[in-house]
Amino acid sequence: MTGRLPRTARSDARGNRARILAAARAVFGEEGLGAPMREVARQADVGPATLYRHFPTKRALIVEAFAEQRRACHAIVGDLADPDSWHGFQSLIERICALHALSRGFADVFMAAFPEATDFTADRQRVLRAVAELARRAQETGRLRSGFVVDDLILMLMAHRGLQDTPHEARLQASRRFAAYVIEAFHTVPAPEAPTPLPPAPRLQLAHEPITP
Repeated sequence: MTGRLPRTARSDARGNRARILAAARAVFGEEGLGAPMREVARQADVGPATLYRHFPTKRALIVEAFAEQRRACHAIVGDLADPDSWHGFQSLIERICALHALSRGFADVFMAAFPEATDFTADRQRVLRAVAELARRAQETGRLRSGFVVDDLILMLMAHRGLQDTPHEARLQASRRFAAYVIEAFHTVPAPEAPTPLPPAPRLQLAHEPITP
């Protein structure tokens, strides 16, 4: 009998932890990192003491809740070695927009809206360094605008955060459209060809002028 109690307690603890993490992803994903911890506890159906026993700080909860998104960021960086640098750049824009569209909380930590999440600072810097190298290669092909700088990606993501106010069911579709417009804006526009000069128009003979042979 006594041997079952520890196993039951461990099982309950695992269940509580899983519910807390699921609730944190939902709450922070929709409301951002400003959402209070008590709301996470309420949605997880646990008391504050249980929440803080598993995650003593908000930072600890955020880091664990967004572990999957961090792995996705690492995968994006790993895939930037695409031999077709312009294709790799397009894929980067599409994937990072989709990642941010799915979670307001992750967009917040990536954009340093929650300075305490220092674990994500390294992720962000790693992504930006990889983007800078990819952009350099894409510019060498002439397909990415020569004026592009990494700060342009930050500006794009700041604008993209405005989509968080879009209803969830329409947000991903809106994000895809946004990414397509951004890619088009970053793409080098070929210089228009000079028009072929027209031949000179024949001179009209006026009635009062003498006819010349």
